[in-house]
Amino acid sequence: MSNTQVFAQSIQINASATVVESCLTDLTLMHRWLNQALRCEPIGKWSTEIGGRSRFIIQIPIIQPTLKSEVIQREPGLIVWGFSGFFQGCDRWECQPNATGTLLLNRFEFEIPNPIVSWGFKTFAAQWTQEDMKAQLKRLKRVAEEVDREYS
Repeated sequence: MSNTQVFAQSIQINASATVVESCLTDLTLMHRWLNQALRCEPIGKWSTEIGGRSRFIIQIPIIQPTLKSEVIQREPGLIVWGFSGFFQGCDRWECQPNATGTLLLNRFEFEIPNPIVSWGFKTFAAQWTQEDMKAQLKRLKRVAEEVDREYS
């Protein structure tokens, strides 16, 4: 039996797919919508092309859990980060242009190999994580729509 968990959500954004994608590829824009308790640092030069590596650090005093990620799939409008650490899996972001802007789909698929960490996550953090991911999409929508207005 697999212990894979999937958190998936989507949001309609009134901005072009190019602008929405820039919110995923531009580190400065990314930091405007990421949870402030999460910091993304490039490993080497920042890149969202295949092989681009980074680390996401949860700002918890002393322990600062870290996920190392690497772009494992990349196409126009699609970025998939694979990651390892206390979570193993992938985070898929897909921009689908439509008549009113862009539908942004996010699918976070993961396993937590350590049974103690897995129990702790399910008990204390799973619900918070899902809620935070929804809030994160709303923040990304706000940033993308602001950027789109600047370029309109």
